[in-house]
Amino acid sequence: MALEGASAAGHELDFVFFEPGPWPDELRRAGFHVDVIAAGRMRQVHRLLATVVRLARVLRARRPELILNWMTKTQVYGAPAAVLAGMGDRVVWWQHGMPGDWLGRCATWLPAIAIGCTSSTVARAQAHQFPARATFVVAAGARVPPDGAQRKPVDLPPGVPVVGIVGRLQPWKGQDRLLRAHALLRERGHALHMLVVGGDAYGLSSEYATSLPALVAQLGLTDAVTLTGQVPDAGPYVEQMDILVNASDPEPFGLVLLEGMARGVAVVAVNSGGPTEIIEDRHTGVLARSGEPSALADALQELLASPPRRLAIAQAGKERFMRDFTDLAMRRRFFDQLERLVTG
Repeated sequence: MALEGASAAGHELDFVFFEPGPWPDELRRAGFHVDVIAAGRMRQVHRLLATVVRLARVLRARRPELILNWMTKTQVYGAPAAVLAGMGDRVVWWQHGMPGDWLGRCATWLPAIAIGCTSSTVARAQAHQFPARATFVVAAGARVPPDGAQRKPVDLPPGVPVVGIVGRLQPWKGQDRLLRAHALLRERGHALHMLVVGGDAYGLSSEYATSLPALVAQLGLTDAVTLTGQVPDAGPYVEQMDILVNASDPEPFGLVLLEGMARGVAVVAVNSGGPTEIIEDRHTGVLARSGEPSALADALQELLASPPRRLAIAQAGKERFMRDFTDLAMRRRFFDQLERLVTG
């Protein structure tokens, strides 16, 4: 989304990818200068060193004013290459997750004039890493959905609210905890249908992903849960929801919340991390006191018990999205910050 506004804002962007794929090809067709360096696996030390040397050559040839390493892994390649090219004072990298793992610690040790973060929560956590680096925050954004009804991708039972969760099937995302909250709500007399959108992308948590259908059966929810598996576009599924839940704890930002707010869907998230910077509790969404099933059930119960309240929160959330979290608003924040780094 940030790329679409680059040329209009007078910025020239060059890209380096560490493996071929559809995105480099798409960017080339769009007129961008793109290099691809096949990096291999980081544990292959000879490949890592060769990649750093090749990247340094690219940097010397292109002479960028700013080098933005978009992920932790690219910082491990990009910072040494920048130093080798004599541009160590032009490096910025982006901390997308919560810092603290070994790769993040390695990235923090490497030179950078600043580290970009998607939330103040991530920035505060990054500030506790050693050595201390300057940070800045640029909240993410989402596209404004197209007008008009979209095709409904899945048949859902009529007459009951649809509560959904979107994301890779991984333990920290909390799909299992939300299913247990569903069982609690059923015991309390609340009828609903749960829509779990996502699959085991990249095979990161295969055992967890395969455990969820069994958990649904164990909880007696087979007739009230739809598991979609991996989908190419979650947007049409979000359109079918009455409430969208982000059960991640901790959550660095919570982009999926913006997808719900953009579509006028009431949102629920855990009262920690990035969601606290998106949701005004009980105005533009509801913040659960924790990610535990009972806390999620309590937060959902408030919205399930009062459809008018649910609709009011959904409308306020959409207004907040349109004011602060569109892709256009994100682009402005993003390039304003990069310009400040370049000009010093």
